[in-house]
Amino acid sequence: MQNFGGNVLFLDRSDINTDEIIPARYLTEVSKEALKPHLLEDLNLEGFDPKVDIEEKQVIVTRSNFGCGSSREHAPWALELNGIHIVIAESFARIFRQNMYNCGMLAIDLPRNFVDRLFDEFSAFDTEIYADVEKSVLKVRGGGREAEIPFSISEFDRALVAAGGWVEYADSHY
Repeated sequence: MQNFGGNVLFLDRSDINTDEIIPARYLTEVSKEALKPHLLEDLNLEGFDPKVDIEEKQVIVTRSNFGCGSSREHAPWALELNGIHIVIAESFARIFRQNMYNCGMLAIDLPRNFVDRLFDEFSAFDTEIYADVEKSVLKVRGGGREAEIPFSISEFDRALVAAGGWVEYADSHY
């Protein structure tokens, strides 16, 4: 199973939609790799600069309804191409969430109080989060503080992550 975790990008906003994750004008590209430089370039969030802030980040922590809007695989692909394999939020758009798991990535729903805690205690610092998928625990470290936060995912989603995504899961099971 892939090691999930790394440096955190905090995006303190709800309702970040798939057009903000990867603008629709790039959906005609003929390769996934062409999406990479355009991740979050249309996100309107005070103080956020995608050219600087995304670099060397592997985890996003955000608010509710992440991935709303159009149902396209391009949004998780753009995250994956930039090395981001975990998104932690209060909630996700249903199709976006499943597309993350279908790509072998983690979309972790946490109760609001846990998301608030991450923002309150860690967003001002260089923070790392690692997910122990088998134990369903997030290990958080930043600003001289550490925390462990439990999460849950379905056994099927865990199997998709372990396999590396839906295609790999299907190849080994059918």
